[in-house]
Parts: sequence; structure tokens; C-alpha cells
Amino acid sequence: MTNTNPDVFDTTVQETNTWLRDIGEILGDNDRQHAYLALRGTLHALRDQLPIDESAQLSAQLPMLVRGIYFEGWNPGPAPPRGESRERFLDRVDQEVERTRWATFDPEKEARAVLRVLADRVSAGEVQQVRRLMPEQVRELWPEIAESR
Repeated sequence: MTNTNPDVFDTTVQETNTWLRDIGEILGDNDRQHAYLALRGTLHALRDQLPIDESAQLSAQLPMLVRGIYFEGWNPGPAPPRGESRERFLDRVDQEVERTRWATFDPEKEARAVLRVLADRVSAGEVQQVRRLMPEQVRELWPEIAESR
């Protein structure tokens, strides 16, 4: 019997598991479900803040499975006004997470963990572009990016 499982699926599962592991390590609990919910919530908050063309550019650098999470439930339309506050952004992250599972859930901590992994795994140029489009209060959640990356 021949193997009909395309390698691309194995690769994207491995890459996604690496992202979840990295997020979990930053969060300090290594719970993949927690890391997944933090990833989903933060990606959706980012996606909904970006213009459509920039959302597409960012998504092109995500592993295929993470890209699916990113676009899950998306209704493209105009980006929210540029003045979105940090609290509103974090509320959007918080809405995605089943808070009852983590009594100490902190949407800022979760967002920072995901943004750290994005900064490590997406090109510096793309991260800088996305950060530039975020309101200042949201931009502060991102880690500093080395210019030479």
C-alpha cells in the first residue's frame, strides 16, 4: 500500500505544534489547549484590526494550519478605527478563551506570548508592517524586534 498522506499536512501539524509549545513555554503551563486558545484569540484580534491586504500578507507567513485558525470565522470588511485601545484589543483576545478553564487567565499575558512567537517566526519586515498599523497602545504589547533580523 502506498502512502497517500501528503507531507505538507505532516509538516504543518509539526509546525503548529512547535508554535503551541513555544506559546505554552512562555505562558509557563505547557497546556496545548490554553496555548491554542491564546493563539486563536490573539490572531483574531490582530486580523480584525488589519486592513484586508495586510491580513493576507501576514497570513502568507503562517503555517498552513495556523493560517486556517487565523481566518476561522472571518468576515472581511473595513478594519476598525485606528484608535482602538489596548483594553479593547485585549477584550477581543479574552472573548476567544474559555476563561473557566484558567482561573488566572490574563489576556495581556496571552497576547504577549503569541506576539512573541509571531515576532520570532514571521519576518521582521512583516512584523514591523503589522506593528506600524496597530494603535500605539496595542503596538506596545509586541516585543521589540531586532532591525537586522
